[in-house]
Amino acid sequence: MTIDQLLIANRGEIASRIIRTCRKMGIQSIAVFSEADRSALFVEEADLAINIGGNAPAESYLSKEKIIEAAKHCGAKAIHPGYGFLSEDASFARLCQEAGLIFIGPNPEAIEVMGTKSRAKTLMEKHGVPTIPGYQGSDQRPEKLIQEAKKIGFPVLLKASAGGGGKGMRVVNSEKNLEKAIEAARREALAAFGNEELIIEKYIAFGRHIEFQIFGDQHGNTVHLFERECTIQRRYQKVVEESPSPVMTDALRQKMASAALKAAGALNYDNAGTVEFILDEQNQSFYFLEVNTRLQVEHPVTEEITGLDLVQMQIESAQGLPLRIKQEDIQTNGYAFECRLYAEDPVNDFLPVAGEVFHFEWPEVEGLRMETSVRSGSSVSVFYDPMIAKIIMWAESRAIAHQKMQYVLKNLTCLGLTTNQDFLLALLENPDFQKGVYDTHFIETRMNLKQLAKKEEQYLNLA
Repeated sequence: MTIDQLLIANRGEIASRIIRTCRKMGIQSIAVFSEADRSALFVEEADLAINIGGNAPAESYLSKEKIIEAAKHCGAKAIHPGYGFLSEDASFARLCQEAGLIFIGPNPEAIEVMGTKSRAKTLMEKHGVPTIPGYQGSDQRPEKLIQEAKKIGFPVLLKASAGGGGKGMRVVNSEKNLEKAIEAARREALAAFGNEELIIEKYIAFGRHIEFQIFGDQHGNTVHLFERECTIQRRYQKVVEESPSPVMTDALRQKMASAALKAAGALNYDNAGTVEFILDEQNQSFYFLEVNTRLQVEHPVTEEITGLDLVQMQIESAQGLPLRIKQEDIQTNGYAFECRLYAEDPVNDFLPVAGEVFHFEWPEVEGLRMETSVRSGSSVSVFYDPMIAKIIMWAESRAIAHQKMQYVLKNLTCLGLTTNQDFLLALLENPDFQKGVYDTHFIETRMNLKQLAKKEEQYLNLA
């Protein structure tokens, strides 16, 4: 089926991003929006926009019935879920198929298997993908979990089997704290995902988070589009991404890419996906974490170094078209960074902030790509993720891209609410970050947030 009308079951900058590719491909874009997003930029950008209800996600962007009804009403041929919301919901993908709509994403079976960490890990082990030593059994009695944790050796990481985003996660450094940590992780997992099942893994204290973009079609072809370094995180949420990874060697890249393609093969993967690994830099060992069965927030980094349009590739693959590129055709060029500009207060434990953006402006710099659906006068709602923009910078080398990104952050203006702009700039000015020397605990251990607060206080006094 040829797609000539596409409904976007998402909001904000990713909706704007998909609209741009639809326009390039000659596809009519249809946005859905909540009451809170009535005046949003992405609503204006779409060829057609449909109001689907209340402010809360459950009343709008998470309402499968409303979204499918809207698609049928306007004659859409396909639904693109973006990321977040319904993008990794296998039941939604099946509902789309039952309604005669093309779901822009992988087959529902792949989504379903990867939706449970224990099943995902078992499948990867079966197909020779390196996995972290641990326990993902069905016996979830507390005494069994304690026994397995002791067998693995401390520190261990408790993880909600059905979850993500840091919910239901606990690092346990000794047996003394284990029982309480299990209880707390279970409560959190049950509240967030309706499933209290835990898996236990050996905790790699000084790891790097490296992911490989994979892509498949419905004809059995799969490729990888190289790596992204996503190690800089706070509370398991990514803050800065870059590609290539500053620690990647040709030999390591080849090994990790091979493992990523094995993961794709195990799932009969047929669209955009990301295989995430943890790299133990001390011994160059790497282990499978998960497969994100959707487009990633940080996909522009890969687009910038490969010159490919991943959304266009998604749409073509979903139509049943074979991949137009082979592995040997995919080359990288230059270096790219992405910084996520959030409405949040880094000094106050990164708590989200809501309110109006009075003025939003950024400098024109060669290689700069701004992904945003916010403009002067926009509101950041309490109902949704507080990301304002993704700032993407491409240049010939890491050093030049880094320098240009610093320039943008110094000269970007976002007035009206607290943001993490100064924090991002302080991070990029850190000498260790500039050298590419960091791990997943970099923000907690190497960033002086008190000093940042002092700078902000001095700035306010001067004002």
